[in-house]
Amino acid sequence: MTEGFLVLWGLFVATFLAATLFPGGSEVALFGVLKMNPGLLWPALVVATIGNTLGGLTSYWIGRCIPQHGKLKGLERVRRHGTAILLLSWLPIVGDPMCVAAGLLRLNPWRSAAFMATGKFGRFLVVAFLAA
Repeated sequence: MTEGFLVLWGLFVATFLAATLFPGGSEVALFGVLKMNPGLLWPALVVATIGNTLGGLTSYWIGRCIPQHGKLKGLERVRRHGTAILLLSWLPIVGDPMCVAAGLLRLNPWRSAAFMATGKFGRFLVVAFLAA
């Protein structure tokens, strides 16, 4: 295995875990990878986006497994805005619960994934610009 492969694998794990209910800094991980390996710009952006999106989808599926019960705080906002609100799923503190809420509301998983990936990629693009 090459060093680049191991770096990208580590980035995937870090970004995946950071997007689940575990605390973590996916931006810090990407920034560090790009500072130490500027030649991995596009592979790192793709890997970080995939890892972070899959982590968000894990939270989505956790929500999907929860039986629907009454009103929960924040659920109405997600219901009102639909899958488009997941463009903000990268936000600290509120992003993970948004993904769980999307699953709880049984929002379309494909549209949810697309909005999550778009928002997360945009955030990582800004991080890459700052690392350059």
